[in-house]
Amino acid sequence: MGKQELRRVAIVGGVRTPFCRSYTGYSEISNLDLLTTVLDGMVDRFDLKNAHIDEVVGGAIVTHSKDWNLAREAVIASKLSPSTPAITMMQACGTSLQAAIGIGAKIAIGQIECGIAMGSDTISDAPIVFKKKFAGRLTNISRAHGTWNKIKELKGFSFGEILPVPPSVQEPRTGLSMGQHCELMAQEWKIAREHQDQLAFDSHQKAAAAYNEGFMDDLLVPCAGVFRDNNLREDIDLEKISTLKTSFEKSARGTLTAANSTPLTDGASAVMLASETWAEARGLPVLAYLAHGQHAALDFVAGEGLLMAPTIAVSRIIDRAGLKLQDFDLYEIHEAFAAQVLATLKAWESEEYCRTVLERDSAMGAVDREKLNVRGSSLAVGHPFAATGARILASLAKQINEVGGRGLISVCTAGGMGVAAIVEDAKGAEKSS
Repeated sequence: MGKQELRRVAIVGGVRTPFCRSYTGYSEISNLDLLTTVLDGMVDRFDLKNAHIDEVVGGAIVTHSKDWNLAREAVIASKLSPSTPAITMMQACGTSLQAAIGIGAKIAIGQIECGIAMGSDTISDAPIVFKKKFAGRLTNISRAHGTWNKIKELKGFSFGEILPVPPSVQEPRTGLSMGQHCELMAQEWKIAREHQDQLAFDSHQKAAAAYNEGFMDDLLVPCAGVFRDNNLREDIDLEKISTLKTSFEKSARGTLTAANSTPLTDGASAVMLASETWAEARGLPVLAYLAHGQHAALDFVAGEGLLMAPTIAVSRIIDRAGLKLQDFDLYEIHEAFAAQVLATLKAWESEEYCRTVLERDSAMGAVDREKLNVRGSSLAVGHPFAATGARILASLAKQINEVGGRGLISVCTAGGMGVAAIVEDAKGAEKSS
């Protein structure tokens, strides 16, 4: 077989709901409602009513058992053609970026012409699970024949059995939450509290400026009467947040607080990718190109740092692209925690880390902070787990369209994984293809 020529993967654009702190603006709606909203927002923005899309891929992290076919149900509920197939997938916080990378690969080889990557999460609609003993009783009662046999299944019942098991964000292998893991990373990398607070302050300031300058206008679709991210604090006070108590480590070693960590957040996002010919035929814009994607994992159970896998993914992706870490005009590093961003940057500057973990001959070097998360990121706008990747990809594509050049995305995820991507303007994409 001859060598197949890969096609360029166009990023047409994306939309998202405003993000809300959990138990606030979206307390009455579900992941299905949120995903349907962003799909319909995409339809309205790009004139896709009743249009067939070759593939929709995405999902949510915090879901009910009834949501096993979530992506397809969202398509059916939307204004897209019901002939549009959908895949429900999950890779923790990297879900919608990983969905975009998969869609992009299929477009590149000519398997499909267009696709939508999406993600949603709502802690406000988290599933309530009963303890295993009571759940077993309910199963047996449903299977028992006759009233007396059903009653017999309640023998030995105690009211303690019906206490629900609350939703948990703990890592099953360690029993520690993501925040507790990140606190360990902050201690290992000696990330100072004041540097974390400064990064959080900057994120809010940048996101507020993005709103005030109109950058957010065509990226947002109103939902449930919400028009703006409600975690964003335009009047954030650096001195005030420096007085907050720590959230995960109560001793003097603790540095992570409610201000320099993302809150539990509800919301959804989606981004459209296509071949250039498909976009041109429908009269749709091409903001930028998805040039490369990469994911990686590490053994966090053995202490390698739960949220450090993006350092590996980025190291591999720039090597494959024939680039250096400094060859980017914009950097989008997901701000799950300010400490995670700062530990990642410090790791790339570390000769020892790059040699022993990344298997490089020398340190990757420093990132120009003026090019980092220039429109704000998760600390300011919030972090609905599965929605963050598509939010970042759509925002970066718009920025590349405005200023040109090349951008790097780095997203940490639960389970010790990381997802990275490279976005380029037409000139850079032509060199890459």
